Amino acid sequence: MRIYDIIERKKNGKNLTKKQIKYFIEGVTNETIPDYQISALLMAISLKGMDDDEVYYLTKYILESGEKIDLFGIDDKIVDKHSTGGIGDKTTIIVGPIVAACGLKFAKLSGRGLGLTGGTIDKLESIKGFRTDLSLDEFIESVKKYGLCISGQTGNIVPADKKLYAIRDVTATVDSIPLIAASIMSKKLALNSDSIFIDVKVGIGAFMKTIDDARKLANTLVKLGERFDREVVCYLTNMDEPLGLAIGNSVEIYEAIDVLKNKGHYSIVEFCIELSAELLLLGEIVNSIEEGRKIVKEKIENGEAYEKFVEMVENQNGSIDDIPRSDFVLELNSEEEGYIYKVNAKTVGEAAMILGSGRENKDDQIDHTVGIILNKKVGSRVKKGEKLAYIHTNSFEKGELAKNILMEAFSISVEHSDIADSIIEKIK
Repeated sequence: MRIYDIIERKKNGKNLTKKQIKYFIEGVTNETIPDYQISALLMAISLKGMDDDEVYYLTKYILESGEKIDLFGIDDKIVDKHSTGGIGDKTTIIVGPIVAACGLKFAKLSGRGLGLTGGTIDKLESIKGFRTDLSLDEFIESVKKYGLCISGQTGNIVPADKKLYAIRDVTATVDSIPLIAASIMSKKLALNSDSIFIDVKVGIGAFMKTIDDARKLANTLVKLGERFDREVVCYLTNMDEPLGLAIGNSVEIYEAIDVLKNKGHYSIVEFCIELSAELLLLGEIVNSIEEGRKIVKEKIENGEAYEKFVEMVENQNGSIDDIPRSDFVLELNSEEEGYIYKVNAKTVGEAAMILGSGRENKDDQIDHTVGIILNKKVGSRVKKGEKLAYIHTNSFEKGELAKNILMEAFSISVEHSDIADSIIEKIK
């Protein structure tokens, strides 16, 4: 068997066999296939697609390229959560403590950010001392004892996916639905959770730009769950506008804390309540979404959700009182009057990148303290000279550059526009 023949077969639009896919993934893992041939096959897959069987075997062999995490000794149902990535998406940091406070164990292996979309691990590492490099034993013990742990990838989890993702990121093949689905599900299945919730972002600030593409990805994920005997539920959620008010790392931690203290902006509060209620339903803690919403609101209002967050931070050696801030804050003022009808998520993400909040390359160092806090969202009334956003920076030069880019993100109309729903559709 030759990788050349496999590339040619897919280039010509033919389906790959189980043996060919296994050979490919073994070659990726063992580094017997050079990067240029891996890139060629990834591009062929991106252009020609894969059928359900191909995606299944791709996922299966990526999963088998490394070890699985057996959450032994945990009898309670485990529900895993994943987001396909968005601007200002700090929901894992909020939802995890909420559902743990409600009695659902939350075990989450998260990643770092690359490009415009921030990573949960980067955000948590804004907290001085917070450990994200837990061993497998520490990870499991934290879930058993506290019902909550968010850590970086532990052990030798899906090494083939790490290699493939690094190549996809530099070969314009990140947005391929078969490749996204196999990447997500291989990591989720490695954790051996009972049910999987996936937040599929759609819009200008997401990989999936259209609802049709997001729906195709969600349906592919659900089908994969069925073949691996896992319950998968997907939400399609709006990423035309940033989620919440904060975009960055430490600034998003502060916003997460506000939500958990019942002081957050209504848009992200309502969004996290819905996601938490769905997780509780999947985890069989409640019998309906309505019941889930009720208990979630109670845990936020009585402080138990915030207490669970503090418990997690302290357990992982962090201090809730030691979250640094940037040296300077610049203001972005409106040059006109009217109503905000668009806040372009992609442009906001680009402005945050200029400040240093994200990575162009996987080895880049980020500045945890910089970011953007929106003062106006879609539908807001704005007067000339009124503040649109605050820019947190450690460099006036970068701050001014980001300010000019950020101004382009806001579109203002004389007429009031409707606010789009955050949650578009549920697929299961």
